[in-house]
Amino acid sequence: METSTSPSGIAQIDIDQRVYDLYDEYCHGRIDRREYLKRASALAALGIPAVAMASALLPQYARAQTISFTDPRIKASYVSFPSPGGTAESVRGYLVQPTGNGPFPAVLVIHENRGLNPYIEDVARRLAASGFLALAPDGLSSLGGYPGNDDDGRAMQAKLDQAKLRTDMLNAARWLKGNKLSNGKLGVVGFCWGGGTSNFLAVALGDDLQAAVPYYGAAAETDRVKDIKAPLLIHYAENDTNINAMWPAFEAALKAGNIRYEAHVYPGTQHGFHNNSTPRYQEAAANQSWERTLAFFRKHLS
Repeated sequence: METSTSPSGIAQIDIDQRVYDLYDEYCHGRIDRREYLKRASALAALGIPAVAMASALLPQYARAQTISFTDPRIKASYVSFPSPGGTAESVRGYLVQPTGNGPFPAVLVIHENRGLNPYIEDVARRLAASGFLALAPDGLSSLGGYPGNDDDGRAMQAKLDQAKLRTDMLNAARWLKGNKLSNGKLGVVGFCWGGGTSNFLAVALGDDLQAAVPYYGAAAETDRVKDIKAPLLIHYAENDTNINAMWPAFEAALKAGNIRYEAHVYPGTQHGFHNNSTPRYQEAAANQSWERTLAFFRKHLS
């Protein structure tokens, strides 16, 4: 298995699963940073250097950039779009297009539970460099936007009305689909909270969505799965108990509704394996899943 190494020198394969489990509690807002490190310290009695491991899992966003802001293949700008019924009258987003006049196939990029951080912006640039018009909205716009660190971002997002926040993402999808640079075909990809929201949008948008790619996201409501019209490409981590527990009922509903889907579980991976800013990143799985994602979008959005 390939490993990634953090700036502290700790590799993914070296981190105890109990520390990963603690980090999962922390990054989903069930415990705060202080409690996360406190519980990690308690593992030291078992001979585990858990505090160092726990610290290594905190994001290092300088590592996340794979496509430069000045890459000649892309043009990026911050935009605002109206969001009736959402958290604010208008929402800010990061719009990245391939160089050229278009139109281009369009993909909405939905962040995790902490706002539009540098990793998600880089994902938008990756898509644009591959020929897609990408919009990454910031769900924290009504609170001033992503604050520059994930701890505050996570706390801010948890305070928002979640139904209105999802409405912001729905409005973002419709704005992007109708953008003058779009070819009228729309895909969505999301990670963690964004993965669950991708499933929500597949339900809510119906025929207006042409492809959805949720990464380790909460399943759509079982009784509404029948409303999905777009094909799904679903990525799961092997070690992701809470999310994976939803899959049997989700799959049964997809089959009952004759929904087109493809699902992959990546061996030896943790929740967040695509995010290359922490040691949860698993390079082989991240690359394979991304190649599948690009191929899926090319097939359904071109």
